[in-house]
Amino acid sequence: MELTQWVERCPLIAILRGVKPEEVVAIGAALEREGIAIVEVPLNSPQPIESLLARAFGERLLVGAGTVMTTAQVAEIAAAGGKLIVTPHADAAIARAAKQLGLLAVPGFFTPAEAFAMLGAGADGLKLFPAEAVSPAVLRALRAVLPPGTAVLPVGGIDASNMAGWRQAGAAGFGIGSAIYRPGDSPETVAAKARGLVSALGR
Repeated sequence: MELTQWVERCPLIAILRGVKPEEVVAIGAALEREGIAIVEVPLNSPQPIESLLARAFGERLLVGAGTVMTTAQVAEIAAAGGKLIVTPHADAAIARAAKQLGLLAVPGFFTPAEAFAMLGAGADGLKLFPAEAVSPAVLRALRAVLPPGTAVLPVGGIDASNMAGWRQAGAAGFGIGSAIYRPGDSPETVAAKARGLVSALGR
């Protein structure tokens, strides 16, 4: 499926920074039960490749890796079954490498120049990061010049209290970190957090 189809299913990307391989399947199952469809394991987590949920959930979830910093990591993620590449920065080489391997690419950006450069490199969506350093008004202004249908996903400081303002400004979805998972959280805790976030979307 295209990124937009996954985001339409649920516009929340669960970022499991710090998750461990022995706990990730149970956490993924808890997220799936609450309607979360996209899961990202940042590469600065313990044994992140082992924590990719691709083999456990198949096509039911869009699973990938974040904090991707090199093209070699893109190949490693693809070999492990990951389908999504997320970067904290605007790196055209990583975006192109992801597309060459048939993966969805969501590179980070912070300026209009970076946004257009990433779209030129084939990005499927754009990660506005760090979102807490800007406001929904910035996204609204960007949307006026970005190609129609561009999926912009704010990441950083997003929780149930501020999603509505970003959605009104045109956010297609969000990357959710500590508001959905902190290292040590049980599957039940993660499920409760996810339930609250989905509820805040009005779903």
